[in-house]
Amino acid sequence: MSGTQEDLDAFEGGLGDALRHTGEVFSVEGRPLVDGGVVRGRRALRRRRVAAVTGSVAALAVVGLGASYTTGAFGGGSGQGGAGVAAQPKVQETSPSTKSSPGKGPQLSAQQVIERLEGLLPEGKVSGRAGRGTADRFGPSAQLVFDDGKGKAAIGVSVGAIDPDGTEAEQQLECPDKIFVPYDSCRNETLADGSRLMVLRGYEYPDKRVDTKRWHAYLVTPDGYTVDASEWNAPAEKGAAVSRAEPPLTVGQLKGLVISDEWRPVMNALEKAAPEPVRQPSAQGQDGRAILKKLKSLLPVSAKVASGRGDEGYAYVVVNDGKGASLVQINVQPNMSDVEGQLFGAGAEVLPDGTKVVTHQGPGEKGGAGVVMWTADTIRTDGLRVVVSAFNSGSQNTKATRQTPALTMQQLKSIATSGKWAGK
Repeated sequence: MSGTQEDLDAFEGGLGDALRHTGEVFSVEGRPLVDGGVVRGRRALRRRRVAAVTGSVAALAVVGLGASYTTGAFGGGSGQGGAGVAAQPKVQETSPSTKSSPGKGPQLSAQQVIERLEGLLPEGKVSGRAGRGTADRFGPSAQLVFDDGKGKAAIGVSVGAIDPDGTEAEQQLECPDKIFVPYDSCRNETLADGSRLMVLRGYEYPDKRVDTKRWHAYLVTPDGYTVDASEWNAPAEKGAAVSRAEPPLTVGQLKGLVISDEWRPVMNALEKAAPEPVRQPSAQGQDGRAILKKLKSLLPVSAKVASGRGDEGYAYVVVNDGKGASLVQINVQPNMSDVEGQLFGAGAEVLPDGTKVVTHQGPGEKGGAGVVMWTADTIRTDGLRVVVSAFNSGSQNTKATRQTPALTMQQLKSIATSGKWAGK
């Protein structure tokens, strides 16, 4: 069942990163953190450090907006659920116990996991096999290159454990927000056994810089296991030319792959995930609905709101002043004093109440043609950071719809420094 060295080398060139722990895929060197390798589950300290490095509201922009799309090739690198992005507020854990329970079944080797994936595929040639067994600390997975005669295509699957009633499961199953992530279709359903499924037909890159498509299915079972599968219309996730018009498996076949009973022995070999602790926002935390309401109230009269959405610590609106759509987004982050020196240097403007303000103007972060991003970043003496950005497009992933954002820099500063964010 093993492929040639050439096949393995080709596979590793495109999909090898998926074999690394998803917790090590963070990349903050100038790229938006909502790309495919960003990992869900980072808590407040890590998010603070990321924001400090990027200085960008976009670093936290996928809060609850369908982060399952932003998983790497095979989410759940730890075997404890999927990967993605979450920018939740600092929380207090109130659960009395977070212990998991051991798996009840025998361990499976990497070869056995690979064979299960291969056995679920239609007729075709398979090469580039790679994977991990159930005892691997990064969790079981299988990846291969499949050719049904219409072109080679990468396919991968991982199996993990998750709290089926937790917020991570809910977020992973949510379809992305098209303002941030373009896709052709996304659907959710609850199966007869109570399992929940999300199937998405999207793209490897949100800005569609290349024609690589990624179709993704994510299953959460009632007893707390996940099956996460992806397929591409290229022989590698990244760095390989498109080899066919569509990925090889239809939506129905992709669904059939993740719901198959073939994965049950893999699940049984894994530890059950610990229940998510009951988490309470910090005293200064603001939920998305409140942030969205405040943001709308602070917009100039000329900026008519076409759409908007909010989640914990974050909100966005798309406005139009008659000159074209313009995306405006905001993060409200309490307790950020420890990165004040990194984000607000000697050149920061200091207001009479001690609030520090810096502004930035530059290109957008997602590759939309001609998109610019204007940002007002502020921090108050109590550590409350408010960052507001506006774009000259209704989405960073699409080309500019106007010359400049609908809000001026002064208007962005006024929103960011408003007393409403401090509860006034």
